[in-house]
Amino acid sequence: MKYRQPLFRPPAEADSLIFQVAYGCPHNSCRFCGMYKSVNYETRQPDEVINDFRKSAKKHPNTRRIFLADGDAMILPFELLQQYLTELNHLFPRLARINIYANGSSIGRKSEDELKALHSLKLTTLYIGLESGSQNIIDLANKKESVDNMVQGVITAQKCGLRCSVMILLGLGGINSSKEHAQYTAAALNIMQPRLLSALRFIEVPGTDMYSKAETLSEYGAVLELKSIISELQLERTVFRANHTSNPVPLSGRFPQDKERLLAKLDYLLKSNTLSKTSIGRRPLSL
Repeated sequence: MKYRQPLFRPPAEADSLIFQVAYGCPHNSCRFCGMYKSVNYETRQPDEVINDFRKSAKKHPNTRRIFLADGDAMILPFELLQQYLTELNHLFPRLARINIYANGSSIGRKSEDELKALHSLKLTTLYIGLESGSQNIIDLANKKESVDNMVQGVITAQKCGLRCSVMILLGLGGINSSKEHAQYTAAALNIMQPRLLSALRFIEVPGTDMYSKAETLSEYGAVLELKSIISELQLERTVFRANHTSNPVPLSGRFPQDKERLLAKLDYLLKSNTLSKTSIGRRPLSL
């Protein structure tokens, strides 16, 4: 199957069969994200998409995991998503789950009955970029979304049986708003109670324009910010990962049982004198 480039998917979907039901991102305004800046958003014709499904089913009949790309597939009308999921369930008899990117406002366009219907067709995980719990920082980043919408979207989706994988971006508030970013992000997550939580670090890439070098959070600052967030988290049943290559040190655990262990590891790292206090540190090989 041919994909229109660039094609992005969450790290956890590395082994999934991927179908592009749309090209690009319907929002595509975020200053921190360079993923789809070269792509004009375009939904594909349903008959073309279903034809891709049928061709792939002949080649990969035992597929168990499918990811529907590109950005925020949840924004598609309920009837179209229902049609796609019904077809996939019919074509792939061993299918276990279908996952997509989503956003608070796109979840909010679906009723609870519609979300439950999609879940019954094996829609399982929604990947949602909270980025920050501070509306000031969200507005600064030009993310056309509200924190309240994202919080309510996660609550509603999980109430309907879906699992939400929420992403936050360390350093998105820069140096001046680091404390605000940590405080409000932890508060939003405590209300959301996401089943999965990932922390990545904001680093300027081509196509992004947030901060100058002097305003960007240092490697040490990013770790300190992560410690501040974790110290305020009151999560009841969440799998946590901060093992993306943008992070200075890989971390993973479960809340609440691993909270103190994670804090101790971060505290040790902060005292180790190995983190740069003046730069982002070693740049990751890929973002």
